[in-house]
Amino acid sequence: MNAVALSKRKKIRNKIGSKQIQYWMMCIIPVLLVFIFSYVPMFGIIIAFKDYRYDLGIFGSQWIGFGNFKFFLQSNDFIKITWNTLYMNFLFIVLGTAAAVGLAIMLYGIKRKVLLKLYQTVYITPHFLSWVVVAYMVYAILHPQYGFLNIIIEKLGGNMIDWYSEPKYWPAILTICNVWKTVGMNSIIYYAALMGVDSSLFEAAEIDGATKTQINRYILIPSLIPLIMIMTILAIGNIFRADFGLFYNVPRNVGTLYDTTDVVDTYVYRAMISFGNMGISCAIGLLQSVVGFILVVLTNHVSKKIDPDNGLF
Repeated sequence: MNAVALSKRKKIRNKIGSKQIQYWMMCIIPVLLVFIFSYVPMFGIIIAFKDYRYDLGIFGSQWIGFGNFKFFLQSNDFIKITWNTLYMNFLFIVLGTAAAVGLAIMLYGIKRKVLLKLYQTVYITPHFLSWVVVAYMVYAILHPQYGFLNIIIEKLGGNMIDWYSEPKYWPAILTICNVWKTVGMNSIIYYAALMGVDSSLFEAAEIDGATKTQINRYILIPSLIPLIMIMTILAIGNIFRADFGLFYNVPRNVGTLYDTTDVVDTYVYRAMISFGNMGISCAIGLLQSVVGFILVVLTNHVSKKIDPDNGLF
């Protein structure tokens, strides 16, 4: 019996070992890709502390310490672009999350699969459009003379608005563009979470005579809170970064709109064009990563203090 038991154990170990080898083989390519494209380039961080020159290379360029950081932090536009970046990303996170959760709940209420697939396809489609295409669509709507919106305003008896010379309108315009483009894909994530809600909760609510509003308030939304917290923490990690395609293409890089549309990434782009200084660009990118890391840790800590189950790690 012992010999038979030992042979069975060996067979089980061999099976487990073969499965593990298969799993490791499947992981090799993703791990290599992450290592090559995410960890190896980290060596280039040294450029942020040097007066980088192409003819001298990384090692030959002069070491200037925190000079590139001081240039950015002491620039006249630092406060403005920092405020624009944080303020716009805050709007994107709050309104984008609310829109995605609301859309997911509405999709969850649709019982006909044909309609559900149709609506999901319609809402997801904007995600696959580039910001260049979206910028032309926005321009067709907001053109000072021939724009669709101005034509409607004129027919209603109002005066046409030169949207591309009025900075005050653009926080709302950019927020609408961002939510429109991202709400579909984000709603799918929340919709998938709703599919895992225990059906017995709805049965109990129906027996108690709960309305749809009460079901949404006391069952659906609470079940999404852990996922909302995780998504929010991840979004806060990028709150000091901006979507370059959105802030550069949609306002068409018009100088009169810089008061509300100029963010860190567009500032870096223009600095690169004007000065060609790779060190400044690298320094700002490193600063964005450090700030994002600190904000993720702090947000996760606060979230776990409120509810230990809502933390990311």
